[in-house]
This record gives sequence, structure tokens and C-alpha cells, in this order.
Amino acid sequence: MYAASREASSRAREALRAALTGSDSVAATTGSELFAVVAVLDDQRSLRVALADVSVPGSVRAELSERVFSGKVSPATLAVLTTAVAQNWSRTADLVDTLVLLGQEALLESAADSGRLGAVEDELFRLGRIIGDNPELEQALSDRAKPAVAKRELIDRLLAGKTETITQTLADQVVTRSTNIGGAFGELSDLAAARRDQIVAHVRAAVALTDQQRDHLGASLQRIYGKPVTVHVQVDPSLLTGVVVQVGDDLIDGSATGRLERLRRALA
Repeated sequence: MYAASREASSRAREALRAALTGSDSVAATTGSELFAVVAVLDDQRSLRVALADVSVPGSVRAELSERVFSGKVSPATLAVLTTAVAQNWSRTADLVDTLVLLGQEALLESAADSGRLGAVEDELFRLGRIIGDNPELEQALSDRAKPAVAKRELIDRLLAGKTETITQTLADQVVTRSTNIGGAFGELSDLAAARRDQIVAHVRAAVALTDQQRDHLGASLQRIYGKPVTVHVQVDPSLLTGVVVQVGDDLIDGSATGRLERLRRALA
């Protein structure tokens, strides 16, 4: 985002924090309704452009959004929306993308309020891995030519009765708009971890880690980074032995293939 959109996004996020009262039901409703607003804007280009038109005063754009959505969304959602559209955005897409992010944050807030954030985070990560390991499924969910409703039906069948309701709502939104499905679920999982003030370590291991090994790795990383670490593990037999750990831009390669590659470079 350019500077104008970053400032606009910050103000919209402040409006979201003010609108959420600490009730998980308010947060859940706000998140779902923001996704519904995004669906309308995705479908109606003229409205989308009008709400982000910087040649029109922000107060006028806010009034337009109120006329369109008043009575269709809750007061909390409307307050967030009118604040967002009143800002000056560098691009129309930045407004819509921010509304998506605010919807995600509201739903994760709801999960936190109900004590289910950890479960949602884990489900999002596992879902991303399942999709990433199944090219046919990923293609079906990423296909631009496939109607959004068909993709939502597919993901709903996959998740029915197996995940938190919030996880399913987030998943429906991801498959509706994203073309990098596996990556989008990974980003959501990281967002949930950040909401819990934790760092995320993405670990590839030659074999599945035991709970004791996972806890030991998490404790070691916590000592290094000075804050709690969520460890997400993906089994990758191609590593032969050991693990590869990525935390942000930091990469720790303790795998057999990594050691062999370093030896090969040294000999060369």
C-alpha cells in the first residue's frame, strides 16, 4: 500500500476496535457482515469505485455507504464501513482489501472472546496444508472460471461438522476471492497467532514430531526470540532427517539435505 492507503487502513482499524464491545457475538456479526459488504462491492464496480473516489469529499462517500447499507448491516458494521470509505485511498482495491482484513480480524476477535482462537488458528493451518498437498483440490478452489458459490459449496462439504464455525466462515471468504488458496490460509493462521501475541515457526520435518519434540522446539525458539512461538509442522520426507525451521525471514536448516547441500558448496 502507498502512504495514503496505509493511513486510511490504520483509521479504519481504529474504528473497528471502537465498534467491538468485547462481545463475541458483536465481533462475529461484524466480521460476517463486512464480508457481505465486500461481496456487494466485488459485484458492483460502480459502487466500489464511487466509495473510493478521492475527488469526492469523504463525508459524501460516507453518506453514500450509509444510504446503501443502512438497515442491512448492524450499527457496529456500519460505523466501521462509513469510517473506512470516508478515508482517502490510493487505490480502490486497497479499500476492499482492508474491509476483508477487518472482517477477518473481527472474526478472530470473536474466536478470542469465546476462547477458541487457538483451535481456529490450528484448523486454518491444517486446512492450508491439506489444500497445498492436494493439487486437484487447490485447482478446483482457485479456478477463476468456477462460480464462487460452487467453490463455497465445495469447501463447506470438506469442512462440514469438522471445524469451528468461524473457521468455516473465514474459509468461505478465502475461496471466494483468493487465487492462492494455500497461502491465504497460511496468512490467516499467522494472523491468528499474531492476535495471540505469538510468533509463528513454520517447520518442515523429515518425520512427524512427537508432542515432546514440538514443545522442546517451541521452548528453544522462545528463548531465541523472546516471546511465545506457535510451531506449525509439515512432514517432508525429502529432507531425509532433521528439520527446517522458518521464522519470518530467518531460516534454520538442520536437515540432512541441507547439510549435504552445504557440503557440496564447500567442495565446489
